[in-house]
Amino acid sequence: MSNILIIDDEKAIRKTLGEILSYEGYKIDEAGDGEEGLKRFREKNYDVVLCDIKMPKIDGIEFLDKAGEINPDVPIIMISGHGTIETAVEAVKKGAYDYVSKPPDLNRLLITIRNAMDKTDLVTETKVLRRKVIKVEEMIGESAPIVKIKETIDKVAPTEARVMIMGENGVGKELVARWIHEKSSRCKQPLVEVNCAAIPDELIESELFGHEKGSFTSAVKQRIGKFEQAHGGTLFLDEIGDMSLNAQAKVLRALQEGKITRVGGDKDITVDVRVIAATNKDLLREVDEKKFRLDLYHRLSVIIIHVPSLNERKDDIPLLVEKFLSDICADYGIAQKAIDADALKALQENNWTGNIRELRNVVERLVILSGKNIAIEDIRNYVLPRN
Repeated sequence: MSNILIIDDEKAIRKTLGEILSYEGYKIDEAGDGEEGLKRFREKNYDVVLCDIKMPKIDGIEFLDKAGEINPDVPIIMISGHGTIETAVEAVKKGAYDYVSKPPDLNRLLITIRNAMDKTDLVTETKVLRRKVIKVEEMIGESAPIVKIKETIDKVAPTEARVMIMGENGVGKELVARWIHEKSSRCKQPLVEVNCAAIPDELIESELFGHEKGSFTSAVKQRIGKFEQAHGGTLFLDEIGDMSLNAQAKVLRALQEGKITRVGGDKDITVDVRVIAATNKDLLREVDEKKFRLDLYHRLSVIIIHVPSLNERKDDIPLLVEKFLSDICADYGIAQKAIDADALKALQENNWTGNIRELRNVVERLVILSGKNIAIEDIRNYVLPRN
């Protein structure tokens, strides 16, 4: 249900608009002047604001300016009397979405509100897509381990050296791989990702090397594999410790000779690919247990980058929380939320078995369930385990 704030010093106007919009299915809050309206605007996320221009304490124009500083994405529709039309037009020039005259025409008002909400949805969607498409997510942190990783990336990325990224689930191994690609000479070519743990053993070869039509029962057409898709760019083999020994042998050949053969084919295909691998397993132990090839391990681990767990870099938690709060609030199209110092300290003291992925999920939960400020009570209720 969409939330609308009505700010007007005339009680009759507030009542009339409130009844009409409630009947249309909107949830309504009211304020009798600009000061009260600004207080409500700070405390709650609204989809649309209807604001009178002439009011005591804080008038509509001043409210428009202050609200824009808090959350510029919320559309504000000015309500103007006959003598304030010019002022209303000026308000639109300053950022108001539109204006309606008193007494408001019901049809025009409802259409204006619906259009305003559509615009808000488009703005939010555009922000999310722009952040996903335009740039690689920033690597947040100033702790010694993260500084060391950033320095290593700067040294390794411009080379053709293969990299093995190690660390627990959820620490950000994929992000390290993305930055190596982004800072390499291959950055304008594709970065192709393969989650080796998510592909059944019987399909991994087809996924990596492709297959010819008719090579097996369901091969109804030719398929181009990930190695060919990444030609000229980077291939990221995530969770490579879960790859079958048979597939490992073919990956080793591709690395040694720079050639692959599609399943069911007999033609060698030359590929120019830089391989970055990642795992949450101890590969040397896997080698001892005959689950991973030692020669492939040495081929892949020219450079080894260990990504620390979140428990090993708790000093970075305030920076991570700030970034997640900003991104999640922007994704949801709501005003930026703050977190109290004692609540932030409680997050730092928590045991993060799921690492950064778990922390982001927790911040998203807090954004959804908490008020304008995230307090220690929210941490107790929504984060810390209960006895």
